[in-house]
Amino acid sequence: MSQISQVSDTLKMLLKQQKLTYKDIAEKLEMSEANIKRIFAQQSFTLQRLEEICHLLQISLSDLFSITEKQQNQLTELTLDQEQELIDNPKLLLVAVCVRDAWQFDDIIEQYDIDQFELIRLFARLDKIKLIQLLPNNHYKLLIAQDFRWIKNGPLERFMEQEVLHRFMASKFDEEDSFRFYLRGRYSNSSIEIIQRKLNQLTKEAAILNQEDSALPISKRKHMGLLFAMRAWEPTLFEQFRRNKSKV
Repeated sequence: MSQISQVSDTLKMLLKQQKLTYKDIAEKLEMSEANIKRIFAQQSFTLQRLEEICHLLQISLSDLFSITEKQQNQLTELTLDQEQELIDNPKLLLVAVCVRDAWQFDDIIEQYDIDQFELIRLFARLDKIKLIQLLPNNHYKLLIAQDFRWIKNGPLERFMEQEVLHRFMASKFDEEDSFRFYLRGRYSNSSIEIIQRKLNQLTKEAAILNQEDSALPISKRKHMGLLFAMRAWEPTLFEQFRRNKSKV
């Protein structure tokens, strides 16, 4: 992807976050909406036009380029210290989950028992541990990738095992949007590699959909949980009938 394409994507992300449309830009810059759409479609930004749009976003050109650079280097795995700090502070973990799903500042206050001043402090903490980059007017840039992975046997994975997965799987999965399916079989190594590749691809596609849906208001999005799992395993019920090969 070219650098101007990356800058264009960053601008679109910031505009969505601040709920500014092409029409809003056109009115502020005294241009036609069609002309603004053409500039974005053809990525024909002049430095002056970029500066004018940045002014509407209340950021500088250097801020835009900095955000763009960090966008291309999002974290795919947190450090042990980052994970532990989230686990030690449940509200910080909650807010981290919200920003990962592109919630706005006011959305979090409306949905959870967190006041404005406390949320500002939590945002500042997430900025300090480099999960977000704070922007003017309580906006932010997410610094973690949508499909980031937990540290194996780390604080987040242990938390998920102890507090989340047991309760998650305890459901009967009989709601309208629920799905549960168990499949077993005996596969060759090449087939296992194909399944793993498809699961990884599905994980990436789910992350992309979550990112695309972030432009919608909270009322139009459901909080869903997805679990993908695969390992070498035989049910205990079957294991008890295995022949003891040590006997002659």
